[in-house]
Amino acid sequence: RWIADNTNPEGLTGTLKEAVHDADVFIGVSAPNVIDGDDVAAMADDAIVFALANPDPEVDPAVARRTAAVVATGRSDFPNQINNVLVFPGVFRGLLDAQSRTVNTEMMLAAAKALADVVTEDELNANYIIPSVFNDKVAGAVAGAVREAAKAAGVTA
Repeated sequence: RWIADNTNPEGLTGTLKEAVHDADVFIGVSAPNVIDGDDVAAMADDAIVFALANPDPEVDPAVARRTAAVVATGRSDFPNQINNVLVFPGVFRGLLDAQSRTVNTEMMLAAAKALADVVTEDELNANYIIPSVFNDKVAGAVAGAVREAAKAAGVTA
């Protein structure tokens, strides 16, 4: 409910295709082919498209790349694959190491920041905003961040 109350200050109504017009960001976690290349082209300059429905995303990533500045997808055959395997092993390792009996927002934010920090400034580009699922630094970085966040929250054994 919070998202609905806080992310549409203009009170926009209508279709999804109407909603993406001039939008800066599209985050899809729904169904295949709900928007097309024309919709992405109608977004704001330097738009960001996360088409995460898997295996068939909301828009073909190759088509979205024609006009969007950054495109991410759940598919492994395109750059910027968003996949839960990037955080789950590290989150669980960090919780186990801390002997935590709870998970809180701070731990999840620490995991996200650690994941983002694996990509260095020198590596960061439109085709590499998130590390590969095969990057061997990810699990350890996420585990350490979660462990420290658990300690900071005072929820360790």
